[in-house]
Amino acid sequence: MTHGLLKDRIVLVTAAAGTGIGASTARRCMEEGATVVISDAHARRLDETADALAAQFGTRPVTAVCDVTNQEQVDAMFATAIAAHGHIDVLVNNAGLGGTADLVEMTDAQWHKVLDVTLTGTMRCSRAALQHMLPRKSGVIVNNASVLGWRAQKGQSHYAAAKAGVMALTRCSAVEAAPEGIRINAVAPSLAMHAFLHKVTTPDLLRELEGREAFGRAATPDEIANVILFLASDLSSYMTGEVISVSSQHP
Repeated sequence: MTHGLLKDRIVLVTAAAGTGIGASTARRCMEEGATVVISDAHARRLDETADALAAQFGTRPVTAVCDVTNQEQVDAMFATAIAAHGHIDVLVNNAGLGGTADLVEMTDAQWHKVLDVTLTGTMRCSRAALQHMLPRKSGVIVNNASVLGWRAQKGQSHYAAAKAGVMALTRCSAVEAAPEGIRINAVAPSLAMHAFLHKVTTPDLLRELEGREAFGRAATPDEIANVILFLASDLSSYMTGEVISVSSQHP
């Protein structure tokens, strides 16, 4: 069942290609009545996702190829969305980059790449969205953080630092935007299973991470997308600057 939670809203989702959280979020938003613009750095996978959504809903989302580390591409993404639909009601900042490296062996390049995509990319997109939303005195931003912004995991210093930064960015920008009626919140998933995660994570580590979950399994992308949907909708109208843990992890 759907409830029209985002009826007539224009939603821009970054990193929406493939089978992960972004694609699930785009689909759930469309199920709830939104008009969606999807973006990703990978043109072929982005087109495949748009085609799949068109097959399901009969309407193909506008797409924008965008590397969030490139300000010109970020600006072009927003220009594409606004040219197509006139405005943006919701931005979902889903773009992020992980990796595994112990700090003692981590290079500056590894550190900067993860921070640039995950934290600075979120800042670039949020800044562009606010420049559009503040004059309209309306809008919602939902950021994708991680429980690693709170918790420790070996080999994740760069990713954890970036996600902790996303949490702090969420809180501070929310306070700035609140007087104009704009809400900014974040989700913090623990483990969401999708095809790309299988490619970049060893089976042993996946089993270990699943073993930390009280349910004994990873979340599905839809289970994360449903919380993003809640934060994007009016059901969370009195929430801003909050980070919701989407997790069953136990100590």
